[in-house]
Amino acid sequence: MANPKRKHSKSRTAKRRSQYKIRSTPEVHECPNCGNAKMYHRACPTCGQYRGRAIVDRPDYA
Repeated sequence: MANPKRKHSKSRTAKRRSQYKIRSTPEVHECPNCGNAKMYHRACPTCGQYRGRAIVDRPDYA
């Protein structure tokens, strides 16, 4: 197995590791139809709409 010829500096290692926890929480915003929180580019779990169209049939949502 190959081994590195030289030691990586602490700053180089830190630059690589800085991206690990950038997306620890999912991005959410308000649904334009019902106002509840939903993830970006997903159908709303409450009303079932995405970009103004009913994607998921939700008979319990009025």
